[in-house]
Amino acid sequence: MKILRTANENASGHSAGQLTGRLSVVTGGAGDLGLATAAQLAAVGSHVILADKMDCADHANALSARGLQTSSMLMDVSDESSVNAGFDDILRTHGRVDILVNNAGIGARTPSDELSIEDWNRVLAVNLTGTFLCSRTAARYMRAQKQGAIVNIASIMGMVGNALYANPAYHASKGGIINLTRAQAAEWAHVNIRVNAVAPTFVETRLTEGLLSEAGMKESIIARTPMARIAQPEEIAATVLFLASDSASMITGIVVPVDGGWTAT
Repeated sequence: MKILRTANENASGHSAGQLTGRLSVVTGGAGDLGLATAAQLAAVGSHVILADKMDCADHANALSARGLQTSSMLMDVSDESSVNAGFDDILRTHGRVDILVNNAGIGARTPSDELSIEDWNRVLAVNLTGTFLCSRTAARYMRAQKQGAIVNIASIMGMVGNALYANPAYHASKGGIINLTRAQAAEWAHVNIRVNAVAPTFVETRLTEGLLSEAGMKESIIARTPMARIAQPEEIAATVLFLASDSASMITGIVVPVDGGWTAT
């Protein structure tokens, strides 16, 4: 069935200008998912700041060249002082934070009995502690505004124990993000700060290029997925945009799997 859109709707079905005047922060901005998310938020009027430990100015400049309001900044989400300094700078420059997308994340594909404590701590520090630090800091400003939307990028691996390979630190961190989402949604609902999560399946990005090129891996993922394909960054970003927008104004504390049916089977 063909979906008809008006001239004022973007590819996600959201009206152009819906987020005009709102300031969005997307962590993990150097990655493909960060870029896709920033593009969709900016396409409906938000000024988007791409934040990453790595320089992501190229992504911001590419979006700016398309007429979108974007900028970039260096931020290590696992470092409390870096997070505080980054948000302080955002507030000095823009005066507000309306939307936060906690997208920064790493993994460590190592079985539990071989996983070093250093790698365990590194994954938890970025994925779970980083989500906590950014959410806590952003919420302090959102509370003063009496509104805000936080969208956490979890994973289907935070919802299930089975996978095609061992990655226990990643599983644990993403499971933690899911329950942190619920806890903070309940905690901040009375000040109109909504907190939700998206749980993607395997997504085709530069980060997963090596994984998907391993012998039989892509075929195994497709065979395990009822919709029989790999997700694209834009499909995850569209769900993030919905949860960040006023279309989801009565939605908080939920986790949306974008997984082609993986968690349904």
